[in-house]
Amino acid sequence: MLDTLTFGFLGGGNMASALIGGLVSRGVPARAIRVIDPFPDARQRLEQTLGVQTQAAPDAAFGASDVIVLAVKPQQFREAVAPLVPHLATNRGNLVISVAAGIRLQDMASWLGTSRLVRAMPNTPALAGMGMTGLAAAPGLAEADRAVATAVAQAVGQCVWVDNDDQIDAVTAISGSGPAYVFYFIEAMERAAQEMGLSAEQGRALGVETFRGAAALASQSPDPVATLRERVTSKGGTTHAALVSMDADRMQDAFVRAMHAAAARGREMGAEFGKD
Repeated sequence: MLDTLTFGFLGGGNMASALIGGLVSRGVPARAIRVIDPFPDARQRLEQTLGVQTQAAPDAAFGASDVIVLAVKPQQFREAVAPLVPHLATNRGNLVISVAAGIRLQDMASWLGTSRLVRAMPNTPALAGMGMTGLAAAPGLAEADRAVATAVAQAVGQCVWVDNDDQIDAVTAISGSGPAYVFYFIEAMERAAQEMGLSAEQGRALGVETFRGAAALASQSPDPVATLRERVTSKGGTTHAALVSMDADRMQDAFVRAMHAAAARGREMGAEFGKD
């Protein structure tokens, strides 16, 4: 499916690079991908590492891309897409996918003048081909467009479809920001390792591989994660002691509150950057 399409990326940062690399690995010719980036160094890097076409600003050829991916920062989103709008107006054949946090589908539809829109929230493990992306479609989006958006997301990992913008805020809080939570806990494991006489390198290896293995086990097992946790926890044992300490600090409650805070910030960003 993807290798017959042309792609335009507005923005050439890390997430755009990850998606482009995934598309190329799935058979999309590099020559079928155009990237807009205002910085010459970034354009040179993209051309040399990925073999794509680059340019400083949108033009008619870019606007004619079958799929346009908006990979710009939310605070710069409206300003960045403005030069693209005239070219979209002459070609209604584009599917537009945004990976900008917080920017609402209804605001994008108003600014871009199109309803062929998908709001996506990938995460940074896409850089390793192990991303998780949440997707929400504008009302009435064709199944064929949904299939294309799914294939784009799966080029760098897995994806789930949700019903609306509000649920994308939840996806952002859980998986979009989620890698930072994992790194946060690995940092704590490194610190604990050093306090108990191991090296930082040993702590990192132990932490990283434990997260990798536990995640693999959870993905392969049909059992609830609570059951998996219970199987590791012998009453009166070492794991039990650690979990009792965490529960005493109400760590799970604090963690859940943190994700609610992330989702609330996503909603605030939508209101802030969606203002006329």
